[in-house]
Amino acid sequence: MISRRAALAALAAIPAIGLAETLRPSLTNDGPSLRALAGSRGIAFGAATANFELRQRDFTFALLRDCGIIVPEYELKRDLTEPVQGQIDFSATDALLDFARRHGLLIRGHTLVWYASNPPWLEPAVAAAPDERIFTDYVRAAMRHYAGRMHSWDVVNEAIQPQDGRADALRDSFWLRKFGPSYIDTAFLAARDADPSALLVYNDYGLEEEGAIHDQRRRAVLKLLEGMIARGVPVGALGLQGHLAAFTRKVDQRKLEAFLNEVRATGLRILITEHDVDDGGGPVDFITRDRAVADATRRFLDVALDNRSTMALLTWGLSDRFLKPESMREQLLRGTPRSLPLDAALQTTPMRAAIADALRNARPR
Repeated sequence: MISRRAALAALAAIPAIGLAETLRPSLTNDGPSLRALAGSRGIAFGAATANFELRQRDFTFALLRDCGIIVPEYELKRDLTEPVQGQIDFSATDALLDFARRHGLLIRGHTLVWYASNPPWLEPAVAAAPDERIFTDYVRAAMRHYAGRMHSWDVVNEAIQPQDGRADALRDSFWLRKFGPSYIDTAFLAARDADPSALLVYNDYGLEEEGAIHDQRRRAVLKLLEGMIARGVPVGALGLQGHLAAFTRKVDQRKLEAFLNEVRATGLRILITEHDVDDGGGPVDFITRDRAVADATRRFLDVALDNRSTMALLTWGLSDRFLKPESMREQLLRGTPRSLPLDAALQTTPMRAAIADALRNARPR
């Protein structure tokens, strides 16, 4: 397995090649690619994508220009990998891995144990299961299939939910009801057993913003991570999702900085795994929406990238092209959501400029 430093140096040096120049979309030239800017700071930049998106060759060119790492948006969720119990199929992710290898990209794994995006058979099977093999066998199968080929893995996703009323703030999921809090430790131990060198990540949302509920989420996640470390559970990083809002909840920079410093003090690394900005609830005009999205991104990244433990930044998609308005009324009034670095026509947005500025200002790792 190559070192992180060598991988990032290689990514920064690789141009976006492999597609004919005639396929270049009409991108505004905003200077260096995001992958190059990030690589110069010791950070990997990339985005979630899917096989159907990569069938659009202009989009693929744009992705190769800016991204040095990808993550499957859908392909590794269990409702797609094991729709029938006992019949595991990783071929969709294999295709993404092949794409990544052909173009010199890193790829991460998302996600192994989650309360959502599961096949209908799984929850009743868990309720009837005699032991943890109902999920540890799956974790080991995925980790062994991709051993040594993934940059990192989201092993457990979104296990915290203070609104469910537990003293430990754990989500009242079917995993918790069957196996208790230890299911989280068990998943990480199974992952480490299957791939001793993988970077194992706990991934969650709602850790960036102001308000009492987000204070609770930060405290609960930190307590969870500190407990795992104390018990010898092989968690290596926090996945900070970074789903923000342009016109409602604001990033609390002071509290986010303090939280990330506490995470850094544990020795864990930090990955921004799913960044996007919801532009709903604001004006109709693109200029105001774009400015608010960019401002939210800068408030977030100015803090998150200032922390030297932050090693990766991925957006949850690269282009607004594949986003759908929530309703016909939204489509008629507001058009396509504007939440990502490139718009539906693959033009660069103010959000992309904000990401570029934040990367330029980030301290080298």
